[in-house]
Amino acid sequence: MFLVGLSGGIASGKSTVVTVLRELGCAVIDADVIARQVVQPHLKAYQQIVHHFGTEILLENGEINREALGSIIFSQPEKRQLLNSITHPEIQKEMLKQILKYFVLGYRYVILDIPLLFETNRLTKFMKYTVLVYCPRAQLSRLMQRDGLAQAEAEARIRSQLPLDEKRRFATHIIDNSGGRESTRRQVLRLHSHLEDSLDFLWARLAAVPLELSGSAPAGSSSLGSSICFNKALPGSRLPAAPQRGAASAAPSRPIPRLFLCRGAPRSVKFSAHERSRCER
Repeated sequence: MFLVGLSGGIASGKSTVVTVLRELGCAVIDADVIARQVVQPHLKAYQQIVHHFGTEILLENGEINREALGSIIFSQPEKRQLLNSITHPEIQKEMLKQILKYFVLGYRYVILDIPLLFETNRLTKFMKYTVLVYCPRAQLSRLMQRDGLAQAEAEARIRSQLPLDEKRRFATHIIDNSGGRESTRRQVLRLHSHLEDSLDFLWARLAAVPLELSGSAPAGSSSLGSSICFNKALPGSRLPAAPQRGAASAAPSRPIPRLFLCRGAPRSVKFSAHERSRCER
């Protein structure tokens, strides 16, 4: 399985692209949704945020007032960095859990919807492809209309991110959302076709086979620790180490690959009785 990073400037229409991808059956992990989950009251990140930013950023029900917190971090870069240092490790841990889930389900690839993918620049090395949703001309007006912001406020939020033209240099795929919805949809369909046709998912499945066939993988792990995320763990997370096999390992020298070869919804190809007997010898 491989990872695809999806990002875009604020109010560039990334949600439209995500909607189409989900309609196509793609596995999408939304970092914004996870960011809201990890700052719920009594969780670790919530407690640290209240400690550093004070109770003034809380609503009456005790939850964090995102608008109040946003007005602070968008005008004070050092506060924004502090908030990121608190929330990003917790977000990445939850993202890894969801990635492992989709790996077990047999998906060829997972799309990570990360608004600040290129700003943080810590996760791009784990992505096989990166996709930028690009819409420079209407960005300001869209943001003002969507969030009810004055022009100065909207411009400050746009300035807090890398310029779109600079992000373009880091992206392997560009989706120009400055046209109509149908134009954007056609571009997403082409991207989906390219990802579906890619064979980059095969190496991870092949890497997992020896441990699975030998029975030496930890229970319930399906050798994920050694075969996902390009053999690296996401920052702030821990993956189980691949078990060491000695000379007496029962793994066959030429294992039969168990591959996920379908298009669309994933399914596994099961071994026949004859193939299982060959593996056991």
